[in-house]
Amino acid sequence: MPDLLTSYANSQPAKPAVIEDNGIDVLRWSYAELEARSNRMANALVSLGAGPGQRVLWCGPNSAQVVAVICAARKIGAIAVPLNYRLAPEEALHIIGHSDAPIAVVAGQQAQLFEVLRDSLRGLKHVIVFSGVPPHGMLGDDFVAGFPAEPPPAAAEEASIAGATGAMMIYTSGTTGKPKGAVRHGLKDERAIYELYGMIGYTPDDVYLTSGPLYHGGPSGFMSVALALGQTVVVQRKFEPQDWLRLVQTYRVSSSFAAPAVIRMVCALPDSVKSRFDRSSMRRMIANAAPWSLALKQRYLADFPDDSLWEIYASTELGINTVLEPKDQLRKPGSCGRPAPGVEIRLIDREGNDVTGTGPDHPGELYVRSPSMFDEYYKAPDSYSAASLDGFLTVGDIAYRDDEGYYYICDRKNDMIISGGMNVYPAEVEAVLEQHPAIYDAAVFGIPSAEWGETVHATVVLAPGASLTEAEVTAFAREHLAGYKIPRSVAFAAELPRTGSGKLLKRVLRAPYWAGQDRPLG
Repeated sequence: MPDLLTSYANSQPAKPAVIEDNGIDVLRWSYAELEARSNRMANALVSLGAGPGQRVLWCGPNSAQVVAVICAARKIGAIAVPLNYRLAPEEALHIIGHSDAPIAVVAGQQAQLFEVLRDSLRGLKHVIVFSGVPPHGMLGDDFVAGFPAEPPPAAAEEASIAGATGAMMIYTSGTTGKPKGAVRHGLKDERAIYELYGMIGYTPDDVYLTSGPLYHGGPSGFMSVALALGQTVVVQRKFEPQDWLRLVQTYRVSSSFAAPAVIRMVCALPDSVKSRFDRSSMRRMIANAAPWSLALKQRYLADFPDDSLWEIYASTELGINTVLEPKDQLRKPGSCGRPAPGVEIRLIDREGNDVTGTGPDHPGELYVRSPSMFDEYYKAPDSYSAASLDGFLTVGDIAYRDDEGYYYICDRKNDMIISGGMNVYPAEVEAVLEQHPAIYDAAVFGIPSAEWGETVHATVVLAPGASLTEAEVTAFAREHLAGYKIPRSVAFAAELPRTGSGKLLKRVLRAPYWAGQDRPLG
């Protein structure tokens, strides 16, 4: 059976598959065009030795060409290895070398990075450069154009949504140190996947907008599902909030996947700007990459249809674990929902026992068994074993459940603050601080204290034009939190350090406070 892209190229050849619109030029590829370009790239990769189970690294900003590379890797059964194009050379060198990928496909802007690193990358045999002039010794668009537009002879089968994303090795975002390569060879139960996307209500007529970098698993995964359903994908090369609204209006975008930082910027635009754009087409906004605070959800729902907001709790390693439906967004503040179809969840306490109680007084480390969890950390079996328990896996999140079976993520295990023997979950404090109208963003973490071991500290970003003092921040927190959870110190910053997927890099914020101290910065 041909893969779904090939099928759509035959059944709906003229339908727009990918639209790349930068406000000046518009690139439109039909399904027939995307199929042809993906096949040429796939055949080019095969000629260089790529095939099932082999790694193909790609690097570049969001573009139609990147979509074609992702499709090409899937078609030949290769393991796609996305590389964050924003990385410094030293960071990129670690991932490229560690991945053992013999072939890289990179955008013209990133070719210089690979040329600089060339002498240090003995295992990288071939570099294909698209949309640019390749440096000496690298291959270019003319090389790929010389291959046939028909499917490669050994094309990987993709007869269902379960095979839409293909095999991937995504490097974890590195919030706790050196990133690890999380390998997923494919989804294991297509029934659960169909049930999940049926629950959300996707249709072939949806229009998906990339609201984050495609090197991150969430945006690329949902983009791949959009193509597997025969939808149209609108690619935003680099996020800009007003332009994002323009794309929503222009293409009647009905679906997206977004980190909180992205939507925070959209909702923070002046009402006079937002009112110029029709947002009524948005029907399936997936909140993820990092938790959306209740305050942010309220801002979103004031600007977009009130039945459009879905939230999933997911991770690079574990896939999609829970779903919170639109009807529960305000009814269950702080919850990430109930288990997704086919997902089993266990909470394990410090003694290694299953947590049976409910409510915030009964937290545990969250372990998952699901059709979408990853298969290994590449060349790091000990890390995989440490995250495993009787067939269940964890990424170190602490959670509790309520008496209706809804889960609440307290925080990452490594982020928990122990002050005077009391556990403080930073996410809870951050959620409170973000309720203040003058606070745009907040990060809470522990800093050393001779008396208490750790005390609660907050680094705050103010809303544009707002002013606030440290005393006013702590007074607001005191109205909503127990005394031991109130920040004892507050710093103000222009912005918070985040990964490309929107996760806070708390180790960067903590480092100056813990220099020379014993506490790990994980």
